[in-house]
Amino acid sequence: MTDRQSDPARQAGRLRTITQHIMEQQRAHPTATGDFSLLLGGLTLATRMISANVRRAGIAGVLGTTGDINVQGEVVQKLDDIADTAIRRCLHYRESCGVLASEEAPEPTVLEHPNGVGKYILIYDPLDGSSNIDVDVSVGTIFSVLQRTTFETGKNAVLKDVLQPGVKQIAAGYVIYGSSTVLVYTTGAGVHMFTLDPMIGAYILAAENLKMPEVGKMYSTNEANLDSYPEGIKKYLAWCKTKDAGPYTSRYIGSLVADFHRTLLKGGVFIYPSTAKAPKGKLRLMCEANPMAFIAEQAGGMASDGKMRILDKQPGELHERTPLIIGSKKDVQRILDLCEKHGA
Repeated sequence: MTDRQSDPARQAGRLRTITQHIMEQQRAHPTATGDFSLLLGGLTLATRMISANVRRAGIAGVLGTTGDINVQGEVVQKLDDIADTAIRRCLHYRESCGVLASEEAPEPTVLEHPNGVGKYILIYDPLDGSSNIDVDVSVGTIFSVLQRTTFETGKNAVLKDVLQPGVKQIAAGYVIYGSSTVLVYTTGAGVHMFTLDPMIGAYILAAENLKMPEVGKMYSTNEANLDSYPEGIKKYLAWCKTKDAGPYTSRYIGSLVADFHRTLLKGGVFIYPSTAKAPKGKLRLMCEANPMAFIAEQAGGMASDGKMRILDKQPGELHERTPLIIGSKKDVQRILDLCEKHGA
C-alpha cells in the first residue's frame, strides 16, 4: 500500500465520533450510569433522520404547510411535523427519557416505561426557522435537558419538574442543517462541535472546547422593528454604525440557530428585544433561549433579557417568551450598560 493509499486509513483512525466522545467524558465521572448517553444517542439518531428529510424536502414533497396551527399560533410546516415525530419516535422507548416537551405541543408528554419513569426531561424546538425552509435558509433543532425531581405522573408534578430555570440544565445543544449538518452541545464542561459524515452516518468531532471571541464586529437583529426597540438597544445600534465602533457589520438570517451559530464562531451579538408587537419578547425561554444561553456561557459569552441573566429566569409556563441578547461578553455588556442607563 502506498503512502497516498494509507492516508485515509490513518485519518479514519484519528476520527472520533460523538458516541466515543460522550463515553470518554462519561469515564471522567465514575458515578455516571450511561443513561445520558442513551438519551443523546436517540436524539442524534432523530437529527440524522431530520437532516435527510431537510435535504430531500424539495423532491420528497414535504415543503409547505400542513394547514394546522400550533400552540404558538403559528402555521405548522410539514417539516415541523416530520421533525417532531422523528424525535418522539426515537426517544419514546429510551428508558432514560421521562418527559418530552416540544415547542409544537401544548403540554409535556410523560413517557412511562416498564421499569418506571425515566429521569431526564427533553425540551426541544424540533425545527427552528422552519418558515424559511421553502427558500433554502439553514434551519435547526434546539434541545435542553433537565433532570426530574419528583418522578410523579400528575400534570402539576410534571409541570413542576419541567419549569426549572436554565441554570438547572444538565445539557443543551443544537443541530444546524446547512451546507453541512453540524451538532453543538455542552454538558457544562465546555462546548463541543461535530459534523455529520453522510458516508458513515455518524457525527465526527470537529472542535472541542469552543470559545466565543470576547468581542466581535457583527450584530444580528431585525432592524425593521427598530422604532419599537427599547432605548438602550437603539443607542447600541447607533453606536455600532459609528467610526468609533469600527463600524460593525449587520448580519441577520432570521433563523435563531443559524444566527447564533455564526455568533458562536465569529463573535458579535444577536439581539431580539421586546417590541410593540411582542412586549414580552418573541423567543421561547425554555426551548430556545435557555439552551443557547447555556452554550454561550460555556463558550465564554453572555446571555441576558436586557435586565437579568437568562439562566436565572424562573419560567412560569412551558411556552413563556423572553427578550434575548446573546453573544460575545464585551458586546453584551455594552448593551446592558446602555439599557441600564437609557431603558431596556
